[in-house]
Amino acid sequence: MDRDLASVQNARDLLARADRAAASFSKVEQGPVDRIVDAIARSATDHAEEMARLAVEEIGFGDVESKIQKNLFVSVRLHEAYRNLRTCGVVREDHRRGLIEIAEPVGVVAGIIPCTNPTSTAIFKILIAVKSRNAIVLSPHPRGARCIGRTVEILRRGAIEAGAPEDLILCMSSPTLEGTQELMSNPLTSVVVATGGEGVVKAAYSSGKPAFGVGPGNPPVFVHQSANLDHVARCLIASQTFDYGTICSSEQSIVAERSVAEQLRETLAREGCHICNGNETELLKKLVQLPGGGFNTAIVGQSASTLARMAGFEVDEGCPILIAPEEGVGEEYPLSREKLAPILAWYEVEDWREGCKKCIELIRYGGTGHTLGIYARDPDVIRAFGLEKPVGRIIVNGPTTQGSVGLSTDLPPSMTLGCGAMGGNITTDNIGPEHLLNLKRVAFPRSGFFAEVGLPFDEADGAGSLRLTSAREEAAPVEEPEAQVIHTARGESPSALPSGTLSGRSEAGSAEARTRELSQRSLFGTRRPPERDFYLHRPNKGL
Repeated sequence: MDRDLASVQNARDLLARADRAAASFSKVEQGPVDRIVDAIARSATDHAEEMARLAVEEIGFGDVESKIQKNLFVSVRLHEAYRNLRTCGVVREDHRRGLIEIAEPVGVVAGIIPCTNPTSTAIFKILIAVKSRNAIVLSPHPRGARCIGRTVEILRRGAIEAGAPEDLILCMSSPTLEGTQELMSNPLTSVVVATGGEGVVKAAYSSGKPAFGVGPGNPPVFVHQSANLDHVARCLIASQTFDYGTICSSEQSIVAERSVAEQLRETLAREGCHICNGNETELLKKLVQLPGGGFNTAIVGQSASTLARMAGFEVDEGCPILIAPEEGVGEEYPLSREKLAPILAWYEVEDWREGCKKCIELIRYGGTGHTLGIYARDPDVIRAFGLEKPVGRIIVNGPTTQGSVGLSTDLPPSMTLGCGAMGGNITTDNIGPEHLLNLKRVAFPRSGFFAEVGLPFDEADGAGSLRLTSAREEAAPVEEPEAQVIHTARGESPSALPSGTLSGRSEAGSAEARTRELSQRSLFGTRRPPERDFYLHRPNKGL
């Protein structure tokens, strides 16, 4: 059988198996689901280094230590952030408004995995799919099929040992464009979560299925005259050396106010960065863009010293970033594009207003909707950038790589970053398990409506019935496990709650107080903070 036909059949077979697993798993309650997710996260954590080494060995992008950290970011940080999120059955009761929300899985998720962040993205999509009670079938980038397949094997084994259906987590063994297209468009697929190049994302949105895709990133970073330049340099280095820029939210250009430009250049050079001269800049341009105008993918995820050698000049082996002046934005200016490597284009502007225009120009050239960085201590400038920029994430005074994914910020941790309608995506959210749920809403009549139209109304027929039920529950003893479920609906642990509210009742124990408390809760509310600090990688130096 031809490889493309074999791949299509492989997709169909896996979807049939996943569909049966999804049907049985959809009946599982929250406790068993969470135990399976815990087991998956534990397996990923235990094998984080093995998966990272295999990815670098197979694909040749980035460095092992950074990939270990990316794997742990997902298996520890993201897992902890969503651990107490309720995704099964009744997840919210609003007694005051008369609303009950019920979560249901979508079914089978098609997960498209890139070669830039192969193992961490696979772990991420498996965790959010299973947390929301879905089955998942992954289509790995052919260049990373071995490391992604091994990651799925490890996580699948952990899930099965914890009680998951055998076919809940599956991976295509012969990925091709034709097979991936079949995976995305097959009637058994419920939703597509696509991470990869522009072509893959467009294919996901044209598959006829609901899809969460991501656009390309080309984040500029603006440096205002009020910025702490030493801090700017440290953050840029931490960001660019983290897996050598393979995360699509890593900075691609520096836009500096002229009043601080020279001082910033000196600071970056003092920290080991290489400021390219005219000849070196031209060599870099020829390296980044192929003669026909295409992008040279060989530069992705390579160190600065390796890139310099590829271009035809030498820098110190420990050099973290190559910084090269660029004159404009567009195809004729190769360094203005997304590079996914520690090469930063350098622009100087008169003031923040000109900087604003330059950043928008760069964002429009291949990064609309994604990410922007700004270093400033002037709140008016920061606010102006927030209002003006066509991006979903603006990272202030910190590295955009770690900030955008929720490692160094309180953004929801994610390896799939939406770019919104402005970037051709459905959302600007950092994608999480809540995006893979269907929410059913049970709604009671509000008494005010019947009064308005002059009809008699008994409160027991509307939201009042919920309050009456609550009052009856108040009179009965509440066991501790039930109390924990009440609070995990908003992502809190019982120990974090004020004294006197552990059982979900106020100290007064009144139905009204409990009603008030529950009505203020959101299904996807405050997430628990991480229980460990995460390292920001930088060769030979700490951030």
